[in-house]
Amino acid sequence: MRILVTGCAGFIGSNLCRMLLDEGHEVAGIDNLSAGTRENVPAGVELHELDIRDPGIGRAFAGCQAAFHLAAKNCLLDCMQSPIETADVNVRGTVQVLEAARAAGVPKLIYADTSAEYEGIVDFPSRVDRVHPVGTYAVSKRSAWHFCDSYSRLYGLRLTTLRYFNVYGPAQDFRRVVPPVMSAFIMKMLAGTAPTIYGTGAKRRDFIYVDDVNRFHLLCLHDARTDAGVFNVGSGVSHSIREIFDAIEAQLGTGLAPAFAPDLPGEAEITLADLSESAAAGWRPEIDLTEGLRRSIEYIRTRVLAAR
Repeated sequence: MRILVTGCAGFIGSNLCRMLLDEGHEVAGIDNLSAGTRENVPAGVELHELDIRDPGIGRAFAGCQAAFHLAAKNCLLDCMQSPIETADVNVRGTVQVLEAARAAGVPKLIYADTSAEYEGIVDFPSRVDRVHPVGTYAVSKRSAWHFCDSYSRLYGLRLTTLRYFNVYGPAQDFRRVVPPVMSAFIMKMLAGTAPTIYGTGAKRRDFIYVDDVNRFHLLCLHDARTDAGVFNVGSGVSHSIREIFDAIEAQLGTGLAPAFAPDLPGEAEITLADLSESAAAGWRPEIDLTEGLRRSIEYIRTRVLAAR
């Protein structure tokens, strides 16, 4: 098939493109390279260097049998500081993607949603039928989902929604103002520098390895039973931030201790996925934390730090 991936130069999107190419698909990608990098884009991807808000994105959708919409403004701190731009990228940009897909007759769209939808829910694990977005990012993603749902109902678009929990692995963006914890810890510890824990380290996260996420993407592409479904994509296990530091230290043996800084605003205390719907669809995570960290460490050591 010919498949379109928005955010193809980003962390999850670039890894997804590799899997699609490995399956023999023709892959077109859209990315404005504001967060992702050209180096991330696998050879063989037809890259359209465009912003998803650009009406000209329509040409990339021509002849596609499915689209994965991953492009978004998703750094929580940036989103809190720039709510207008967040809404413009995540909501208007999504509508532009939907309209391009409709005009090109693309029958299937997989929408990358977020576990931030559960920010205001304090019952765990988080169930797909109970959402309460609070922050700027979460509200923008929820608003965009409503447009996806509208296009599904009005135009017959086959929509699948995946709510990512805390995804980690190769090519994770370490350049953010506040980088994701896995890549931030590994980068600093490999360089012999103490990583920073914001708060006490007691916050708990459901971490899921990127290849497991993309296996679910491929399932959604091929299995029509996922149409109209909403699925959590997590591990179903929650680890504290301090536990993550200890797990990385166990593999690296640096002897470092973490530095502590004041807590960041707008972050959930706990994320934990209920995987009932995901398991019923035939998906379970396969890469445990120890193996996922080993792969992440190897990537950063050989592909990121070695290139500096």
